[in-house]
Amino acid sequence: MKKIEAIIRKSRFSDVKKALHKVEVNFFSYWDVTGVGNEKVGHVYRGVTYSTADIQRRFLSIVVSEPFVEKTVNAILESAYTGDVGDGKIFILPVEEAYRIRTKETGKTSLN
Repeated sequence: MKKIEAIIRKSRFSDVKKALHKVEVNFFSYWDVTGVGNEKVGHVYRGVTYSTADIQRRFLSIVVSEPFVEKTVNAILESAYTGDVGDGKIFILPVEEAYRIRTKETGKTSLN
């Protein structure tokens, strides 16, 4: 099992969610986060410069069995892409064990 963590633009979340459901990833957690990126220049809107040092993003946490890792990552890569700086990051971490509290199932069967 692997844990996939993705930090994406909030504006792309709906597309990412649809893409994940399409590849049968139907359970994941997400929350709004603020981060600091590489962009150092502010944006000017109506003559006022706004700081872009603090960036609003959405953080996704997804645990999948090995066969789903590649298609999950590809779904995020394709649906979160804009081609601009700040599209986000994806991290993959090992998961030693998982438990479903209600049934006490363990391992990959607890993910279904």
